[in-house]
Amino acid sequence: MTELATLTKEVLGAFFLGGLLLGFISQRTHFCTMGAISDVVHMGDWTRARQWLFAIGVAMLGFAALSDSGLIDPSKTLYASSRLMWLSSLVGGVMFGYGMVIASGCGNKALVRIGGGNLKSLVVFVVMGISAFATLKGITAVLRVSTVDAVFLDMPSGANLSALGIPGLGYLLGAALLLLVLRHKEFWTFDSLLAGLGVGGLVVAMWWVSGHLGFVPEHPETLDDVYLATNSGRIEALNFVAPVAYTLDWLMFYSDASKVLSTGIVAVAGVLLGSAASALQSQTFRWEGFASPRDLGQHLLGSVLMGVGGVTAMGCTFGQGLSGISTLSLNSVIALASIVLGAVVSLRQQAARLERTACA
Repeated sequence: MTELATLTKEVLGAFFLGGLLLGFISQRTHFCTMGAISDVVHMGDWTRARQWLFAIGVAMLGFAALSDSGLIDPSKTLYASSRLMWLSSLVGGVMFGYGMVIASGCGNKALVRIGGGNLKSLVVFVVMGISAFATLKGITAVLRVSTVDAVFLDMPSGANLSALGIPGLGYLLGAALLLLVLRHKEFWTFDSLLAGLGVGGLVVAMWWVSGHLGFVPEHPETLDDVYLATNSGRIEALNFVAPVAYTLDWLMFYSDASKVLSTGIVAVAGVLLGSAASALQSQTFRWEGFASPRDLGQHLLGSVLMGVGGVTAMGCTFGQGLSGISTLSLNSVIALASIVLGAVVSLRQQAARLERTACA
């Protein structure tokens, strides 16, 4: 048991370090999915979108290599399923995408902003976490299970693109994304390469930590195989919706011995501290609050949509848009497309509203 406790600490330490690096990189390079979509929609600027695509490509290649080498079992990841939860992924994804625009960023971005002194994002963090927990185990969870989760397609061979039977599909898609991005010479900057390689590499590293380092073939008490310190009991990488909920739960019920640290909780803490360190180092740390009651209202609504939508879709721009998509999960493909759709609709509405205000 002593060895098991030591290994658990190693897994948690690795995820904390991963979160720390992610927070530093995100703050340093302005890596942001919502910002990437906004840049494309409003300015036709693909710089940050290419960072995101490059990170996905790196994550796909890394996950395929880990799986093929036998270092992790892809059938034991959080995103492995024989059910295509297409309606949950669609509805949840659209809700999350729409919400992250009016809340000024996704879950990871909210953590990065808090580290930079943004008090608005602190509100987003709390409200999103409460909404997510309610959708995991509370009133909206009952609604979710009885509605969208009841609609699915059984896929005995797995709800995964690998079911197409194309050899090395993960390598092919990952390499295609890298080539698609690298052919643009304007991408060849330090920040863009750091964002793409750094974020994608961290996703791969967390797959290895959770699925290999943290794998115990035979737990001394249950004799079952286990993946240490994950909330799902399966292999997890980076996600910032449910872990925010579990973070609030851990903080509020700290004295309850059943509430223990998980990989998601320590990653959340790591991102906060990493972004704060970067903001202080670059002298960009500054306090920022709400500009008006309308601003507060929009962020509250966006936070609720992200919390409910992120859990319904089983992930956010990181959970489904990087970690999940790297496994080639069909649910992740639908969720990611829906997140982008929801964000584009929200951005278009914002632009139309500003235009009407300017003309009034």
